[in-house]
Amino acid sequence: MTPPDTIFALGTGPGRAAIAVIRISGPGAGDALKALVGKLLKPRQASFAVLRDPETGEMLDRGLALFFPGPASSTGEDYGELQLHGGRAVVEGALAALQRLPGLRPADPGEFARRSFANGKLDLSQAEALADLIDAQTEAQRRQALRVAGGALRRKVEDWRAALVESLALVEAELDFSDEADVGAFSPARLSALLSPLARDMRAALQLAPASERMRDGFVVMILGRPNVGKSTLINALTRRDLAIVSPIPGTTRDMIEAHLDIGGLPVTLIDTAGLREAAEAIERIGVDRTLARVETADLALWLSDSAEALPDHEIETIRVATKTDLTPAPQGAIGVCALSGEGLETLAAAIEARARARLGDGAASLIVRERHRLALEQAVESIECVLAGGEALELQAEALRRASRALGRIVGAVDVEEILDAVFSRFCIGK
Repeated sequence: MTPPDTIFALGTGPGRAAIAVIRISGPGAGDALKALVGKLLKPRQASFAVLRDPETGEMLDRGLALFFPGPASSTGEDYGELQLHGGRAVVEGALAALQRLPGLRPADPGEFARRSFANGKLDLSQAEALADLIDAQTEAQRRQALRVAGGALRRKVEDWRAALVESLALVEAELDFSDEADVGAFSPARLSALLSPLARDMRAALQLAPASERMRDGFVVMILGRPNVGKSTLINALTRRDLAIVSPIPGTTRDMIEAHLDIGGLPVTLIDTAGLREAAEAIERIGVDRTLARVETADLALWLSDSAEALPDHEIETIRVATKTDLTPAPQGAIGVCALSGEGLETLAAAIEARARARLGDGAASLIVRERHRLALEQAVESIECVLAGGEALELQAEALRRASRALGRIVGAVDVEEILDAVFSRFCIGK
C-alpha cells in the first residue's frame, strides 16, 4: 500500500500574533523537522532550535520543535510541531521551506482531524464536536462541544452496543446451538430484561436531542410589532451598536436583520423585522411576508407596542414588551422598556434568558447534538422495540438487533459513513 503523504499547515490563526504553530503529519515528519532544525529531536520533548531554510541555510526564526512518533500521536502518524514567533514573514518563510521539501504538501481542510479519525484516535462524533468547539460562541455551546469531544457520546454508544451484542448472542445461540446439551433454553424474559432498560435509556437521550441540536444553532427571538414602535431601536440597544437604521418614517425596515448574542452563556439570535401592517407598496409587502413566514420557525417572539393593543394570533410563545415608557407607562402584564435610557433592558434580557435556558438547557447533559445522531438513534430504538413487541420469528429478531447495532455504529463512524466523511471534515479550517 502506498504510504500517505506528509502534510503540513499553520495550526494557529493567520496574521500577526505572538505565537504561530505549524503542524506536520505523515511518514516524513521526522525528516522534515531534521531538515529545518538541523538535528534529530528526542521524542515527546520540546527542544529549543534555530530554524533554517534547508536550501540556503538562512535563519528563519528561533523557537521550539517537538516530535511525536506514531502511532502514539494526535494523528496516529509521525507528527511534528514548530512553535515560532507569529509574524507573517516568519510563518510564510517556514511554510515555504516545508513546501520545497520532497514528499511534503499543504494539508487540505480538516485533513489532520480526518487522519486522526482514520487511525482510531477519535471517532466521527468527536470529530464533529471539534468542529462545533471551533464554532462555539457561548459558554453553553463550549460546554456541549467539549462533552461530546471528550468521548461522552462514544462511551454511551459503546455501552448500548455491548448490551445489543449480549442480546444478539442469546438469540443467535438459540438459532445455532439449540440442540447442544450445554446451551440452556431460550428465555424471552431474559432478552426483555436486557432490551427494556436499553430502549428506555435511548429514549431518554432522544428527549434531550431537540435542545442539544438547537444549542448549536441558537435560540431564535423575533422582534415583532407595528411600524415605529421601536423594534430597530430595541435591537440596537440590546446589541449596543447601530445595527439597524432608526427612522420616524414607517416601513424603514424592509428586510430581517439578525444579531447573535450571548445572553447568560446561551446563544441567542435576535431578528429585527419589518413592521406588521397592510403595506402600501410592493417592496415593503415582501418584507412583511418574509416576517410572517419566519415567525413560525422562531422560538420566541417579542411583541412590541407603545399602547395596550392585543397580542397577535400566532402559536409561538410571546412576551409583551411596552416601549417608550418614558412617554407612556407600561400596561399590566408587559415588560416596560425605554431603549434610549436603558430602563427595563436587563429585565427583558433576563426574561429571554429564562426561556432560552428552559428550551436549550446548559449543555452539560448533551449527547445527541446533531440530526444525523438523532436519526440513527431513532432507527436503533425502533428496531429494539420491534423485538420487544414480540411475535416475530427469532431470525427476524436477530436481524432487527443487527440493524440496531449498525445504526449505533453510524453515530461514531464505525459503519456506513463514507458518504458523509467529506462533508464533515471539509467544514474544518486548514490545519485542524
